[in-house]
Amino acid sequence: MDDLLAEFLTETAESLAELDTALIRLERQPDDGATLSQIFRLVHTIKGTCGFLGLTRLERVAHAAENVLGRFRDGALAPTPAAITVVLAAIDRIKVILAGLEATESEPAGDDSALIADLNAVMEGRLPGGVEDSGQPAETSPVSDIAPARQEPSAAAPSEPADEAGAAVAEVAAAAGSSSASAETTAPAEVSVAAQTIRVSVEVLEHLMTLVSELVLARNQLLQLARTQENSPFAVPLQRLSHITSDLQEGVMKTRMQPIGNAWNKLPRLVRDLARETGKKIELVMLGADTELDRQVLEFIKDPLTHMVRNSADHGLEKPEERRAAGKPETGRITLNAYHEGGHIIIEVSDDGRGLNTKRIAEKAIALGLATEAEIAGLSEQAIQQFIFRPGFSTAAQVTAVSGRGVGMDVVKTNIEKIGGTIDLRSRAGLGTTITIKIPLTLAIVSALIVEAAGERFAIPQISVVELVRAGGTSETRIERIDRTPVLRLRDRLLPLVRLSTLLHLEGEPQSLDSEAFVVVTKVGTQSFGLIVDRVFDTEEIVVKPVAPILRDITLFSGNTILGDGSVIMILDPNGIARAVGLAASGGAERATMTDLQAAGSEEGSKTTLLLFRAGGTEQKAVPLGLVARLEEIETDRIERAGGRMLVQYRGQLMPLVALGDGLETAGAERRPVLVFSDRGRSVGLVVDEILDVVEDRIDVQLVCDRPGIVGSAVIAGRATEVIDTAHWLRCAFDDWFHLDANRGSDRRARLLVVDDSAFFRQMVAPVLTAAGYEVTAVDTAEAALKLRDQGRVFDAIISDIEMPGLDGFAFARAIRSGPAWSDLPLIALTGRVSEADMARGREAGFTDYIAKFDRDALVAGIGQALAAREVVEAN
Repeated sequence: MDDLLAEFLTETAESLAELDTALIRLERQPDDGATLSQIFRLVHTIKGTCGFLGLTRLERVAHAAENVLGRFRDGALAPTPAAITVVLAAIDRIKVILAGLEATESEPAGDDSALIADLNAVMEGRLPGGVEDSGQPAETSPVSDIAPARQEPSAAAPSEPADEAGAAVAEVAAAAGSSSASAETTAPAEVSVAAQTIRVSVEVLEHLMTLVSELVLARNQLLQLARTQENSPFAVPLQRLSHITSDLQEGVMKTRMQPIGNAWNKLPRLVRDLARETGKKIELVMLGADTELDRQVLEFIKDPLTHMVRNSADHGLEKPEERRAAGKPETGRITLNAYHEGGHIIIEVSDDGRGLNTKRIAEKAIALGLATEAEIAGLSEQAIQQFIFRPGFSTAAQVTAVSGRGVGMDVVKTNIEKIGGTIDLRSRAGLGTTITIKIPLTLAIVSALIVEAAGERFAIPQISVVELVRAGGTSETRIERIDRTPVLRLRDRLLPLVRLSTLLHLEGEPQSLDSEAFVVVTKVGTQSFGLIVDRVFDTEEIVVKPVAPILRDITLFSGNTILGDGSVIMILDPNGIARAVGLAASGGAERATMTDLQAAGSEEGSKTTLLLFRAGGTEQKAVPLGLVARLEEIETDRIERAGGRMLVQYRGQLMPLVALGDGLETAGAERRPVLVFSDRGRSVGLVVDEILDVVEDRIDVQLVCDRPGIVGSAVIAGRATEVIDTAHWLRCAFDDWFHLDANRGSDRRARLLVVDDSAFFRQMVAPVLTAAGYEVTAVDTAEAALKLRDQGRVFDAIISDIEMPGLDGFAFARAIRSGPAWSDLPLIALTGRVSEADMARGREAGFTDYIAKFDRDALVAGIGQALAAREVVEAN
């Protein structure tokens, strides 16, 4: 049965149950205005929903009953027992129709003209045939007299209309398989769909969630005690208790989950009204409406979503004549997209409008004293755009009923940060704007990293943690100072650092920058910074408790929690820390940015950050660190098997495991290191033997290997090292992940330009193509590629994705062919869009080849053929 129809049957059954009681109460107390309003509202809702679902028969009966109730409500007609009897007959007929609707998923056939005529007669102040007014005051009518009165239209009166009504009831009863003659005159049993669901008060669910949270705390404390005792007799039952608690927690969480579409329901009407008000043509596209999240989180994001959609319609989209002049369709598009990613919810609000006016934002920022001209000159476009999140900031030329008052995006950012979320913004002039929100699934129990500073422990929400870096001591990574500010040289940028103990004014011995410390790399919006801590413990599921009133003014904390050993620790708020150190929405971290480097292997001689590990022997192996989402350690007894595959429950999902080496049967190995690869909502765990180090070195594969899963060998950190073929291992878990391998056949060191907005793909394809003998430059947008063309860069071939933000692959191809510099280069489309129509469009735009993503053999052949064909042309 359709979900919408099932929900309608459930809610209508509940309304009908209320109506029976309410009508009897009204019969006894005709002056009860509240009851009359309740009855009218319920019938009106039933009628309106029937019209929406196209249930015409049901709608006609409900409409006629609503007319009578309307006369009651207006005071033009008294709710006498006779009149209420006819309304009750209409309620019975609605139940009959609903029974047939549930049985066949369509309205049963039947003639309701006699019943509707009776209702119309009552509305006009006449008694229908066969119904007599007892003359007894309504307020003294006994309940026992009402039930027989409800039978009168069909049983007591031998009129033709009554016979028709009875025949309609009998028809439905017969369809349901009833052999009893009494079924003709009694209302059917309650709709069975309604019996499958119950409504529970939100307060009850909140209380239940609180109890489960306390149970989780008690479970954690018991497990902590059990770890301190060897061969404890409580180990097995505690493990069972832990599993039951996790299942119970998951079950309670499901009762709180609601589809995000519930927060989108009012947006189509909002967009329609805005389109009429602004004279624009607007199409609203909503994707992922069934993505579920906690109802508490849902309530928090309703207003921010409304404001962002309003902004897109008013500020972002142009009027039809402007769009025509810009070569765009007259109808602008606003797209809402929601999906799960790594235990969080990602919500995107994008439009294809004019984009943000960066120049005007910069001028406004200078005028408001938010930055100087010199500071603005040192910021990127994206950093300048972040000023729109500042309080009171607006570039609108005039105040309208829709916007322009300077109250909006700062409130959006504040509300998102209140629930531990982050907000990011990307905009390109003439192409549109995309706002991305990352929020937790729930506010009650969250995943957090436990750290220590100056002897005190703190929790950092995992949603904000990007990676961990060990600095000082025996590590080659060192913390440096620039203008007395500690920074970390992390791959392509200088990362500003904040020592947590100093920020919180904790007592302790001042530590040298050369002493061992850990840097928690944190991202807030577009800004990244590092928190220097003394120790890092484990990631735990913690129960969030509100901050005590005395600490609410300290914005560095978002709450507190109780650990398994009974300790109470504070939960750090990365957004508050960013504001405290002057990084939030001001582009502060951007000032420390080094000259942008390309992705892994993008320039000849450039270095890549590599993770070194050992698996399946003594040989050292390497993988680009940028591909690795997280490093985890898992207990071998947590590993499960299903469908011939190894799985582990990881962050609320089942994650496939692939053993790189001798498998998981190593004697005495209770815990194993796992490299977690994540992209586009999927994760794979690569099980290894030992993590060795993180180094920066050049990937120069000197010996190509034909062994599956290995690209070849290179000298890394002074040792012969096998570079693994990440694509091979990902395919072991997901056949449809990146099917790309090395090109073994090229004997010419050609220069390739790879254009793809996925950092994951860029960092994976670069080492593979480098090992094949190519020099690879990888960029994330078509605009960045065109800048290289304008700078005079020379390449032999271009490999481009189709679906990219800003200029898509088709527009990029046309731009390439329109200029003299690269117009004759082979241009290969590497994409998942491989329909005949897409391929025809690609060739028309200027692509020389069209390859499915990631067909290894086709890509290898395509690059080789393209380069060979170009050599022939140049030779002639």
